[in-house]
This record gives sequence, C-alpha cells and structure tokens, in this order.
Amino acid sequence: MARGTQMINGTEYVYEYDSTWNKKKKYGTHKRNYIGKMVDGVFVPNKKYSLQKELKESKKRGPVAVTECKREFYGATYLFNAIGEKLGVTSDLKKCFPETYQKILSIAYYLILEDRNSLSRFPKWARTHAHPFGTNIPSQRSSELFYSIGENAKQEFFNLQCLRRLEKEYLAYDITSVSSYSKLLKQVKYGNNKDHEHLPQINLALVYGQQSHLPVCYRKLPGNINDVTTVKKLLLDLEYLNLNKIKLVMDRGFYSADNINALYKNHYKFLIATKISLKFVQKHLEPVREKMLTRTHYSSKHKLNYYSCMVSWPYEETKKRSGETLFSERRMYLHLYYNDQRATDDKAAFNELLDQLELELLSGNLEPAHEKLYDKYFEVKTTPVRGTKLTPKQNAIDKAEKNYGYFVLLSNDIKDPLDALQIYRSKDLIEKAFGNLKERLNLRRTSVSSEENLDGKLFVQFVALIYLAYIDTAMREKGLYNSYTLHELLDELDVIERFEYPGKQCHIGEVTKKQLELYQLLGVEACE
Repeated sequence: MARGTQMINGTEYVYEYDSTWNKKKKYGTHKRNYIGKMVDGVFVPNKKYSLQKELKESKKRGPVAVTECKREFYGATYLFNAIGEKLGVTSDLKKCFPETYQKILSIAYYLILEDRNSLSRFPKWARTHAHPFGTNIPSQRSSELFYSIGENAKQEFFNLQCLRRLEKEYLAYDITSVSSYSKLLKQVKYGNNKDHEHLPQINLALVYGQQSHLPVCYRKLPGNINDVTTVKKLLLDLEYLNLNKIKLVMDRGFYSADNINALYKNHYKFLIATKISLKFVQKHLEPVREKMLTRTHYSSKHKLNYYSCMVSWPYEETKKRSGETLFSERRMYLHLYYNDQRATDDKAAFNELLDQLELELLSGNLEPAHEKLYDKYFEVKTTPVRGTKLTPKQNAIDKAEKNYGYFVLLSNDIKDPLDALQIYRSKDLIEKAFGNLKERLNLRRTSVSSEENLDGKLFVQFVALIYLAYIDTAMREKGLYNSYTLHELLDELDVIERFEYPGKQCHIGEVTKKQLELYQLLGVEACE
C-alpha cells in the first residue's frame, strides 16, 4: 500500500492507494483512501484511520502466559469488554489514563454487577470474576486511584468520546441531587433535595446524547445552586469539547430570558420547555385556543392537540468592553400542546388541594404555608352563630383551571411541533440515567471524605454509566425488558465461566442458545 499527498484548498491531505492492472480493458487503476493531513510537516491521522490502526494492533496482541489454574465467571465482564471496544471507551481510557485504565474498568464492572454493594466487597468479587486489572484492588488502592484521576485527563476523555459519537444530535441536560453524610466537602450544602431527604447534598449535572442514548459528560455542582444558574457555565464547558454544532434540550427549570440570550449569543440550537403562564406565551395562545382543539390539529400517535407559530424573541446583548446593551430580534418557534388526560389529572389534583384548604379553614388547623392560597381561592366569614362560612372565588379558580392540559416548547431550530415533542420526550433518558446512577451504582448517598476522592469516584461511576446506558438502550429496542430485568439479564450471562491452565490455551465453558441470542441482541459477538 503506497502513500501520496494532494493539496485541496490549501491543505495537504495524505492518502493511501493500491494500483491494479485491468487485463481486459488494458489500463491501470488505483483507489485512494484519505487517511489524514500534514500539519507543519507532521502527519496527523484522521479519526477513521486511527480507529482502524487501533483495531489491527489489538488483533496482533498475543495471549498473556498463564502461570496458575483459574476458573472465573466471564460472561458479563466479556460483554463489558466488547461494549468498551465497540464504543471506544477502553481505547480512550487507555489514552487518558495509561497507568490506571484497567483499574478504572475493573471497578466500573464491579459497580454494575454488584449494585448497591460498597467497594469493601471488591476483593471477594475479584477472586471469582475475570476483569481487566486481573487481581484485587484493596480499599487503600482504590482511594489512591480516585485521588489520582485528574481534571485534565477527565476532560480529554469526554472530548474523545464526543468525537466518536456526536455530530448533529441534541444534547439533553438536567441536574439531580446526591445526598451526602460528609461534612468535609466544600460543595455539600443544604438545598432543594429532589429525593426529599433531609441531608446536605451536591448537585450533579449530566449531559446525554439524544440519539446515541449515551452520556457525554457531567459536572459536580454545589448543593444549593438552582437549575437556571447553571446554563452559562454549561456553555463554557461545551466549548472545551470542540463540537461543531451544539443542540441542547432542557426542561423548564432552565428557562430564563438570560439563558435564552446566552444560547443565541453562542449560536447554539435549543429546545426548551417553559411555563404556559408567561405573558408572551399567553399572547400567542389566546387567539388559537379554539383552533388548536380541532381535528386538524390532533395527533392520534401522541394523543394530543398541537399548534405552532413563529415568534420574535427580544434579544439583548451587553458588550463587555463598552457596557453598551444592544437590542434586536431573533426568530423562534413556539410550539403549543394540549392533552385531555393531562387536563383531567391537573384538575383532579387542583380540586384535591381545594378540598384540603376547605378542611383546614373549617377545622381551624391552618397551615402557614397555605395562607396565600386561602386568600386566593376563598372568601371566609366567621360569625358566633353560624360559625365559619366559605365562599369559593370562582374567577380565581377558573383562571387557574384555564391552562390545565396545556404545555409549551420553544426552539430556534425545530419547525415541526411533533418532531420537537418527540425530541423533548426523549429527554427522559436523563431521568433513567440518574435512576441508574443512584440505584445501581450506589450513588444515592456519598460518604467519601475528600473532594479529590469524590471527583475520582464520580468519574468511575460515570464510566460505568456508559455501559449501563448502552445495555439499557439495547434492551428497550429489542424488547428484552419483556423477559428480563437488567439485573436478571446480567446474571444470565455472568454464569458463563472461563478456564485457564498453565501451558494451555484458555477456553470458555458451555454457552447456551439463550445466552448466544442475548449477546446477538445486545450487538456483540458471543464469547468463545
């Protein structure tokens, strides 16, 4: 295979070619395969060529000599190995953490298979399972590993994974709270705990690929910070990832005029939910309430009514140097939706609240938190003879019920309201990811004693989350949840054994037809 170069638009590209002679047509041909470019006299391979080279090198590696007899569970960790190769996780970890990547993988595998168990049980698991590091990692060594995971290497890993997967897809962004018993961590604060636990917490922001269904990166935040203040910092973090086109999908907790202006300023595409009660939303909703409830605007697939229109956003930008504020308009699509079932549920919940308020007023057991609601929805008259008499304020009640069943999405990119709805609903992957992270990876409460150890442990758990996300997506797409839970599926594969003997090639125990089918459905070749 020979190499050559070609100048295209001022850039010197490198290609490989293979010449052949066509005997019948009596002329020679050669096929070019571009593999990179020359930068300041140095060859820089492209992504495709680098991955092909890594694959060839991995196939050349011979087996490690066996010095003792071993009988280990292998089926589930083999699955993780295959997923790691397929997604480039193993290769990227090796580049970023050349000395410790095998330890990171082994602990990530353990966290997935031994859900909710602490790392103190790792030695027992390591004795019975094949895993990348191949031997025990004592508690002290795991703490040292977490401490050694630096910020630069983490960011480089995020960047490498992004280059493999993200092109034009939307990124879903959300925040969850993680309770902590530690009093030594600076970012552990009391805040709005989403698990309703009376413990100090940290917040964890996670970015997820809407099409790849895989986590992209995460950030640790102080426990008392709210969602809306994190968007500008997120935009700075995303700049580091060097993505050509960024598209974000966020829920209404992240909506603010400042955040919308920041997204426009950075030229990012976005899809974001907001409150139906906002003045500019009501301005466009009122004229079309009746129209959007007609048959023409009904979707049987989504079981709701919809309406969409283009609106102008009052864009503001303050120049850093001069402090001058510039005003202009930006194009935006306003997508309105109405769901009968949602309206019924909202109204039922509201009437339950009114029943509760009436009971509290009549019994005299008033709740301080409900004082404004008492005044808003009831006129209260008390006399010595007739006691307390309540008169509902029907105008206020009607106003509250008027918007039940409606919700709204804003986008500067997606014109079709049903496309926007489908993309937004896929954001529930974030919630599933947080559920997996907390429940399966033992992250509902953190008890590490230093910032460095917490940062390192969160990264290893994030690596584990990539594998969980891949398996979860494959199970949903192939309908495997009809027959298995995620835990049951991993148990089904985990029992496959590998046998090693000194001087002989290792071999795999019996693999059943059902296990072969599971590997195939999960998108990997069966172990052999």
